[in-house]
Amino acid sequence: MTVGAGLPIVLAGPILRRVTANNVSIWLAASQPCDVRLEFFPEAQPDLNQLFDTGASDWPIVKAGEHLYYHLIDIELKTSLPIDALISYRLSVRPTDCAQEGWQDHTVWAPDLCYPGRDLPCFRVPDRITSLLHGSCRKPHARTRDGLAGADELLRQALGSTQANGSDTPALPSVLIMSGDQIYADDVAGPMLQAISLLVEKLGLPDEPLDGAEPGLPASGSALREAGNLLYHRDKLLPRVYKDKTVFDVLFGGTEKPVFTTQHARNHLVTLGEMLAMYLLVWSPAPWQDMPEVEAPEGLEGEDAEMYAEETETLKGFRADLPACRRLMAHLPTAMIFDDHDITDDWNLSLAWEQAAYTHPLSRRVIGNALVAYALNQAWGNRAEAIGPDIIPCVEAALDAPGSEAHEDAITRLLDYEQWDYQWQTSPPLIVLDTRTRRWRSERSASDPSGLLDWEAVTDLQTHLKGEDAVLLVSAAPIFGVKLIETVQKLFTLAGKPLTVDAEYWMAHPGTASAILNVFSHRGTPQHFVILSGDVHYSFVYDVELRQSAPKLSGEIGDGPKIWQICSSGIKNKWPDKLINILDRGNRWAFSPRSPLNWFTKRRGMRVIPRKPVGTPHGRRLLNASGIGLVELDETGAPIHIHEVMPDGSFVSFERREAEARED
Repeated sequence: MTVGAGLPIVLAGPILRRVTANNVSIWLAASQPCDVRLEFFPEAQPDLNQLFDTGASDWPIVKAGEHLYYHLIDIELKTSLPIDALISYRLSVRPTDCAQEGWQDHTVWAPDLCYPGRDLPCFRVPDRITSLLHGSCRKPHARTRDGLAGADELLRQALGSTQANGSDTPALPSVLIMSGDQIYADDVAGPMLQAISLLVEKLGLPDEPLDGAEPGLPASGSALREAGNLLYHRDKLLPRVYKDKTVFDVLFGGTEKPVFTTQHARNHLVTLGEMLAMYLLVWSPAPWQDMPEVEAPEGLEGEDAEMYAEETETLKGFRADLPACRRLMAHLPTAMIFDDHDITDDWNLSLAWEQAAYTHPLSRRVIGNALVAYALNQAWGNRAEAIGPDIIPCVEAALDAPGSEAHEDAITRLLDYEQWDYQWQTSPPLIVLDTRTRRWRSERSASDPSGLLDWEAVTDLQTHLKGEDAVLLVSAAPIFGVKLIETVQKLFTLAGKPLTVDAEYWMAHPGTASAILNVFSHRGTPQHFVILSGDVHYSFVYDVELRQSAPKLSGEIGDGPKIWQICSSGIKNKWPDKLINILDRGNRWAFSPRSPLNWFTKRRGMRVIPRKPVGTPHGRRLLNASGIGLVELDETGAPIHIHEVMPDGSFVSFERREAEARED
């Protein structure tokens, strides 16, 4: 069923969000106002079938444009769902002004939503998390295949095994954790930017005036589109602030990056409509339906024309995997948190960065628009009971009148908000940190990197950890990173160039470093920490054993907790192979167990044991490939197996290398 200018009624979703025995949240984007009906069919107990629809429920519908409506279906169940059993569900929609057309389920608007042999999508409420998928950094035009396609293949096999055996299997993951950079608002392919502009018009999203644009340059979203999007040259939108520097240079990484290479943000998204359209295009094949092939605009020449042609081919592969992405997120409870590229590169890296960002009206608007889009598309489903009343009313006001005072008020509210972090009461509990907005600013220099958590946030974390035996801790940036790379970052920071190497790591700020290590060594800390990270565009695993001298709550003195630092990055991104090979080998040589450099970079009574990606050449400890992390846990919450699932569904396992352990 289509509406408007050939738009399907469901534009994106269903995305399964938080799930418990008594509560289910599902996110959905539609092209017109709809009634929604949700039916549950527990396969183990068919007499527990339950039906809910908007006629009997108070589910909010957020209007963003003439043909864009957001739903978060958040249900408190009358009867608890069974634990560790597959629960099929049917989600149906019906236009509110065309009730005579009847209910339309996925067979109409997403016929490829189910796995082979199944008529309905399904999920499971686990008694305990036995396995999980996690990853970050999904850039559509990266020259790799989408790691979510590998996760989809894993789920297809797991559900096929479940169906064949008549019982559930440990191979079926309990949750999908997306730990940052779900979109790249600051690094957009030229063809994608044109598709975004076409979709903004098809959806009838309201125009947005742009305060602070330089004279002679587009001063609204519509004017920006009419100017041909300024493909690969959007840096011209931002004004100069001093000498030869621009706000663009300060905020969006417009400086040479000799070690940590990134694309300059020459196609940075600007308007709220662009941000919203981007989410739809990276999460669902539906908005691409009937979209004309976007051709290079007239006048595009040289390197820009070559890049456009290359990105066009790369995006074809990305689009081909979108049905797998949609199917995966319809079946697994999905937790999300932002990192910098969801908003902009190096977001809140230092106090100097913040002063440049938030004192200019256009850069503030760009960042605020990305936060509005994040709140609506990601944060809302993380904790509906808080985000709903706290944030959604001001978001609705901003959507109703982009560029208005209400829009600016919403941005102020979001920039000041301190509850983006959250906890899901799983077993072990899932604790997701906000390492982007609750930062510990340097007291020495405004240009020094801020700490990733301030003192109050660290104290809150300690409170959440108290009394737990094991925990799944999500930190976008690895807490225990690759030492050589962190040393390079430290050297550039000392030289006053932290932006050059994205110097955002836990040990960069003495206060934060000391505080987080104190959390791990606290007498009431959990004995098992599984730290799930991304951000860095390569994958690795460290086992960390922390010495403990303080008495435990029992009064005994013994070893500290066991920590597994598991980094999976990116889902669709990677480093240049030659560069990462040099750094990988250099790290192993410079910080081998017998290297004296370990004493100069010593932290605090730790023993660090690396894990090798099986099948990689000798000396490699970093996996430079797109994929998704798979962690299998035992009954104590400790990892049994740690893998990276490749886009084709194959596995790379990480093998503990005891002989290479170093004191740190």
